[in-house]
Amino acid sequence: MAGALPRPVARLIDELGRLPGIGPKTASRLAFHLLRVANEQALALSDALRELAEGVVYCQRCYNIAERSPCAICDDPARDAALVCVVEEPLDVLAIERTGEYRGLYHVLHGAISPVDGIGPTDLRIQELLERLGGGIREIILATNPSLEGDATAMYIERSIRARQRGDAAGAELGQPPLRLTRLARGLPMGGDIEYADEVTLARAVEGRSEIG
Repeated sequence: MAGALPRPVARLIDELGRLPGIGPKTASRLAFHLLRVANEQALALSDALRELAEGVVYCQRCYNIAERSPCAICDDPARDAALVCVVEEPLDVLAIERTGEYRGLYHVLHGAISPVDGIGPTDLRIQELLERLGGGIREIILATNPSLEGDATAMYIERSIRARQRGDAAGAELGQPPLRLTRLARGLPMGGDIEYADEVTLARAVEGRSEIG
C-alpha cells in the first residue's frame, strides 16, 4: 500500500499518525485533504509548524511555553510572585488564565507521575519547583488533575516540600512565615444536577463547602 503512494504523501501520513489521537485512517484523510486545498493553505500550515519548532521556548522559571524566557507571566510585575500554581501541562495554564481570577505565577510539570507509562518524579519539573522555594513564595497551589496520576503527583510534591522544610531551618532562622500548601477545591460543575453527581465528587463538594454571607 505504501508503495502505491508518492513518497511525500506516505511520509506525511506517517508523521500525522504519530500525533496523539490520530490513527492511520484519520492521518490519511488529513493528508489527502491537504492535497486538495490550495497550495497557500498547505504552505501556511508548513510555516506555522516551522515557526512552532523555531520560535517557541520553555520559560526557565515556570517551564511554560513562551516566545522568550522569562515568559510574559513571570515577567509581569503586576503578578503576585509569592503565589505559585503548579499544573501538569501548558494547556492548564490557559484554562486557569481564562477565568481571570488568578494573578499569581505558575509552575508547569509537563506531565504527572504514572508508573504504568514509565513516568516517574525525575521525568517531571518537580526538582525545579523545589529549587524555587524560599524565594519569597508564601503559597503553593497544587492544581494537578483530579485523577489517580494527578493525586499521586500532588502527594509526592507535598511530601517533598514538607521534607525539604524539615531539613532546612533557614526559614525559621530568618523569621519567614511557613509555606502554605493548598489544592484546588473539587465539587459540582456549574449547571450540574446533584442527583447525577458521582459519590466522590459529591463527597468532596460537601467537604469543601464554604461559609455563606
